[in-house]
Amino acid sequence: MVRVLFLGPLADLEGAEERVFAAPLDWAGLLAQVSSRVAEQLQDSRVHVACRGSVLSDKTGLDAQKGDEVALLPPVSGG
Repeated sequence: MVRVLFLGPLADLEGAEERVFAAPLDWAGLLAQVSSRVAEQLQDSRVHVACRGSVLSDKTGLDAQKGDEVALLPPVSGG
């Protein structure tokens, strides 16, 4: 299983702070399993994806395996 963490407003859109999906989990699989509102947000270049503690330079290359944790990181705001 792959544990997916929804951070900030993405948790509100998903209705959960975390979910568990079957491994392996790639980009297409992630988009297919999250809510349509989260999937839409994930297309935004300001939303980042981390896997195994590292932010992916190309989130579409997601390749999460059994036991991995994936974090969905919303845009950072502030000044």
